[in-house]
Amino acid sequence: MKECLITMSDSQIGRTDWLRTAADQYSRALFRYALMFTCDRDLAQEVVQDTFAQLCSKDPAQLDSHLAQWLFHVCRNRAFDVMKKERRMKPLDQEQVAIHLDTAPDPAAQIGDKEQVNSILDLLIHLPADQQEVLRLKFQGALSYREISQVTGHSISNVGFLIHAGIQTMRRKLNLHPKD
Repeated sequence: MKECLITMSDSQIGRTDWLRTAADQYSRALFRYALMFTCDRDLAQEVVQDTFAQLCSKDPAQLDSHLAQWLFHVCRNRAFDVMKKERRMKPLDQEQVAIHLDTAPDPAAQIGDKEQVNSILDLLIHLPADQQEVLRLKFQGALSYREISQVTGHSISNVGFLIHAGIQTMRRKLNLHPKD
């Protein structure tokens, strides 16, 4: 009886490495982003899995220069599809804010004051949805204004305005507004 050996070509190995690297680099940020829309850990995980499933069918050469932008765009669209299906669009409550803190890299270590982090997250969830979204894409997703524009459909100048307005509102409420 002949032994059947399954081997992968160099291109398949390269593709697998590319997918693994993308998952390692973006899965946590995409999860937090999806959670913002779904307010449900299981649904957010489903959205992220669907996002990476779509990535599996794409050519790395076509996406490499804008992979993050593509992933967040697909994740956003999939989250909207899931929410339409589930009919459960609702604001975050305190328990869900805690989930965000648990799944995020420890920002308190960077800021040095967990109370301030909680205050910032509390302020963030009270901003208008479009400001929340662009701020999360900018600071959690590390996307450029152009990439955020392409993900959300807002113009680049509107993205800048939304980020600026959101930060100003949060600064004002935290009494961090610079003195003029």
